[in-house]
Amino acid sequence: MEKTTEQKALEIADILEDGKAEDVVVIEVTKLTSCADFFVIATIHSSAHWQGLEKQVKEYAKENDMQIHLTHNKTSSGDDWNVIDLGSTLVHLMSKDARNFYELEKLWHAGRFVKGE
Repeated sequence: MEKTTEQKALEIADILEDGKAEDVVVIEVTKLTSCADFFVIATIHSSAHWQGLEKQVKEYAKENDMQIHLTHNKTSSGDDWNVIDLGSTLVHLMSKDARNFYELEKLWHAGRFVKGE
């Protein structure tokens, strides 16, 4: 049986938690935007931490037939906010400072919190 998008988003959250990301949240945003169905948001500690988690997420995506559209760094150093676009799921890997500044959970508060918050 094929996994639902929600199951995949939750499994990505598990991968991030296993990789020592903190405060992992999964928000369903289907009714709020056309850019994705789910946001997975996690706090990372460094660019090396982000790179390791990105590799694991991309491996999972390939194994589960999810297209990897792009990876985007919000800052030139790549340490603050990184987005992995998997089409139906956007994975946001953010430093603690960036997460506190942008407050994505508050911005997308109308979404359904599947994990966290």
